[in-house]
Amino acid sequence: MGGARGGSGLILGSVDVPRYQIRAAHTGSTVTVYQAYRPEIGLAAVREGRFPAAWKRDRMTWIKPSFLWMMYRCGWGAKEGQETVLAVEIAREGFEWAIERACLAHYQPGLHADQAAWKRELRQAPARVQWDPERDLHLQALAYRSLQLGLAGDAARLYADEWTVSITDVTPLAHEVHARVRGGDLEGARRLLPVESPYPVDDGLLAHLRW
Repeated sequence: MGGARGGSGLILGSVDVPRYQIRAAHTGSTVTVYQAYRPEIGLAAVREGRFPAAWKRDRMTWIKPSFLWMMYRCGWGAKEGQETVLAVEIAREGFEWAIERACLAHYQPGLHADQAAWKRELRQAPARVQWDPERDLHLQALAYRSLQLGLAGDAARLYADEWTVSITDVTPLAHEVHARVRGGDLEGARRLLPVESPYPVDDGLLAHLRW
């Protein structure tokens, strides 16, 4: 799967990283995002190459382009219900469609006329965005942010049934990186990280999501 792992990974902690920037493993046509599920869902998705019928298409699902933020969220695949970590390669066209139509998950003065306007936008949007602190190998917060993209309604269905190109189980990778971090081999852990580089989007695509 394109960009699932390899190389030296993102140089973490760089002072040159913009505060709001999408960084991801990507090819000319796809972008890799991460999710974690209980094995019944995650392993079925890997076997079938698509999300199974048991995957709830009527619920919001959050996708994360940052491998280390996913590790922070799922505890390196140790949290209950998040034991299977997936790298999901999706079409860039779908990813950008969702970002273009997304609303911030929280009210931000200056971007929204008022809270009522934000709530109306949030109800109508098929996607929402949160910018959470990026994480280092110790899962400590960094000064810059990592994108989380929430998909609901049509966006969730399109993600599951049309945008997905491939699904890979990266749980062994998560465990291996974690083992090296615990053992103090940070350089070895860093070499295993997926290569995440700035995702090429026009600034206008993110203008309604940054402040």
